[in-house]
Amino acid sequence: MNDAGQHLLRDLAPQVLGAVVRRFGDFAASEDAVQEALIAATEQWPREGVPLDPRAWLIRVASRRRADQLRSEIARRRREAVVALEVESEEPERDDSLLLLFMCCHPALTRPTAIALTLRAVGGLTTAEIANAFLVPEATMAQRISRAKQSIKSSGIALSMPDPEERAARLDSVLHVLYLIFNEGYASSVGENLQRVDLSSEAIRLARMVQRALPDHVEATGLLALMLLTDARRRARSGPEDELIPLDEQDRSLWDRELIREGVELITTTLARGSVGPYQLQAAIAAVHDEAPSAEATDWTEILALYGLLRRMTDNPMVTLSMAVAAAMVHGPEAGLALVATLDDDPRIAGHYRLDAVRGHLQERAGHVAVAREHYRAAAAKTSSIPERDYLLSRALRLASQ
Repeated sequence: MNDAGQHLLRDLAPQVLGAVVRRFGDFAASEDAVQEALIAATEQWPREGVPLDPRAWLIRVASRRRADQLRSEIARRRREAVVALEVESEEPERDDSLLLLFMCCHPALTRPTAIALTLRAVGGLTTAEIANAFLVPEATMAQRISRAKQSIKSSGIALSMPDPEERAARLDSVLHVLYLIFNEGYASSVGENLQRVDLSSEAIRLARMVQRALPDHVEATGLLALMLLTDARRRARSGPEDELIPLDEQDRSLWDRELIREGVELITTTLARGSVGPYQLQAAIAAVHDEAPSAEATDWTEILALYGLLRRMTDNPMVTLSMAVAAAMVHGPEAGLALVATLDDDPRIAGHYRLDAVRGHLQERAGHVAVAREHYRAAAAKTSSIPERDYLLSRALRLASQ
């Protein structure tokens, strides 16, 4: 099946899973049935053509698989009278992705487990990609997802929108999941592709659904604004060979001005409400970048101040790395390197390629060419993204010729 067909299946998978779970109630068994339907699609559609309504086709095939499973289970238990499923009955078409999202973030699951399960069931990420996002071995993540499915099955969690109090308790996890899905789509952590538009687009779609459901929640609005302002630069991030183009070298005429306008309007409105959270601050930083007419005209002083607020609000080493770049732009590379040095003993980022990548960038700005070259090479050896690796090696090679 070609790339377009694979993207279509990825987009439809969470919608199909939501419909099957709503109908049959068993998350783990329903996911197995959906996976079988997706396999059937990859085998049949290239030969027979994509059906007129691919979503309905997948729901029908997955429902038949799940009904067959139920019939087998009922037969084994000698309870044929229970079989009263009418698989072919027509149901109103609806997208259950949002309900599925909140179900996966149920309080019966630990937060890391809920996030991992949602990335798998709603975001469509592979176990390897999720493990990479959490910086844990793939086998560990596979066990975590398996336990999550079992917890949902044993607790009898229903596919329905929780009441306002319970919804508020799950919302932090929901927003964090969407943030991770978007990041994996915008800057793929593994493989040959720099970006996976299917994932970032799905994250934006779900973020819009959450924001429409909770228009007064400032962080839900802030996250949507952050996604739009970041995604606006997507076309300029890569060259004709899918090579990475850094922010300061991008052709800003390729940036999507309509997304920028929408994102700026959202973040401006939500910041005016007074309460400020991490997603709003990140969106504000993205807005400063997007509204600058050129890299040289960027207001790095404002960006540094916003990162300072964000760093005090969230204990995240990636924030410190980004703040180090801003500090270097305002106060010089040594100030940035001093901030990076505070992460040397942080186990959460030890061995991560971005630590070496930022050091290489700052050492290059400081004129320490040989040191910068070694950090670029070290970063390239640690990343699982081929475009990132190629970019870092090209930086090292360019410095080697100086």
